[in-house]
Amino acid sequence: MANLAEFLVDTARRLPEHPALRLGPVTTTYAELDRLSAQAAALLHTEGVRAGDRVALMLPNVPEFVVLYYAVLRTGAIVVPMNPLLKERETEYHLRDSGAVLLFEWHQAPGEGAAGAAAAGVRHLAVEPAALAAELARLEPRYEVAATAGDDIAVLLYTSGTTGRPKGASLTHAGIRHNTEVNVTEVQRMTSEDVIVGCLPLFHIFGQTCTMNVAVFSGASLTLVPRFEPQTVLDAIARDRATVFEGVPTMYAALLQHPEAGAADVSSLRMCVSGGASLPVEVLHGFERRFGCMVLEGFGMSETSPVVSFNHPDRPRKAGSIGTPIRDVEVRLLDDEGRDVAPGEVGELAVRGPNVMKGYWNRPEETAATIPDGWLRTGDLARRDEDGYLYIVDRKKDLIIRGGYNVYPREIEEVLHEHPAVALAAVLGVPDERLGEEVVAAVVLRPGVQADTEEIQRFVRDRVAAYKYPRRVWLADALPMGPSGKILKREITAPVA
Repeated sequence: MANLAEFLVDTARRLPEHPALRLGPVTTTYAELDRLSAQAAALLHTEGVRAGDRVALMLPNVPEFVVLYYAVLRTGAIVVPMNPLLKERETEYHLRDSGAVLLFEWHQAPGEGAAGAAAAGVRHLAVEPAALAAELARLEPRYEVAATAGDDIAVLLYTSGTTGRPKGASLTHAGIRHNTEVNVTEVQRMTSEDVIVGCLPLFHIFGQTCTMNVAVFSGASLTLVPRFEPQTVLDAIARDRATVFEGVPTMYAALLQHPEAGAADVSSLRMCVSGGASLPVEVLHGFERRFGCMVLEGFGMSETSPVVSFNHPDRPRKAGSIGTPIRDVEVRLLDDEGRDVAPGEVGELAVRGPNVMKGYWNRPEETAATIPDGWLRTGDLARRDEDGYLYIVDRKKDLIIRGGYNVYPREIEEVLHEHPAVALAAVLGVPDERLGEEVVAAVVLRPGVQADTEEIQRFVRDRVAAYKYPRRVWLADALPMGPSGKILKREITAPVA
């Protein structure tokens, strides 16, 4: 069968007493996880949930997320993962748009989910571990797994809404299954001996596929970290002898700059995986030197389940590259008219393969605009080298056109990260009467390090063409970030000159 819940059933049968989840000192075996999921499926049945219904999970990285995720799939229903930090208005929107029939919300949440559910007329259940465990213990497990077709929707994942309101990407059982299996067998090379640090949000597809589903499919152990803190992650790696860490670039920068990084016992790590945004080359090299562990960078998005390409462990790695497409996935680089660009030129990355979403939930026009001819337009500008390796140049919408010249913010951000005082940087364009747009940069300094903006500006000016360097640089205490750790440039406002 195609149902993703078979991952858990098969592994529980094969490795019943093997640790599936760890949260601090508490361990859940695969047999226990399978039983709890089957009991949660019985709970869903008593709540009237049936195949095709949408069930929302508004939970942090806790075992109950995993239990309920596979329970929803067992029933043939559709998981709607939601950020626990959403406010009432946002929660109501997600529930109404998806047509969810039930919302599970973490008991320590401030009540925004409950209020949003009430406004949307959706049933709401608070998830408190002891109370949920007691309730599940009274129920007879429903071990059967609903039959699903490969193109049936498994997860309705709402995009971050960088343009307009969030849209639900309809991810299929077959698409997520393919992505998971390829990651296990060809990219991450996971086995039951591996221990993965799960600090990526499970409500995000990167965490769902590349940590949770990968762990369950391979029989690896998943160490859950509800909230990313560098010291917490370092402690988890040492305590559980973690072999794989997966994160977004801001996490790598935070770990690299943490004062205890040099003293931490990270000798068990064999591989690190970076995605979600471009990893600055200086951060990649610095992390590998400090932690003595290979970092594989790849590319994916919510609409592609998520992985499109990766630097593979058995092939040469190229710093700054997102590698080559994974098996069965094709990519093209297109100009504005949808034609392939010449070799070496920059074009919009388009993707075709089994990992591509079925479409946007109830949005046929937007689906047709994003996938007009079977090729999903990613909105990312990329180039391909002579060996077939891909390099993200920038987001298409982030491109700055200054006086007729194209400026790619990522290139300038890479240079800013080379400055020894810079911890984080974001380059953006602001309106300019004479040039159309001007290049500006927000910078966060490393803890305990001093630098002035003129010095940083000179550093960049000496290393790039005159039209590229930021004419304005300002220091910020922090940069706004989304739930997966991406820097949200749309929320950055340049101070008045």
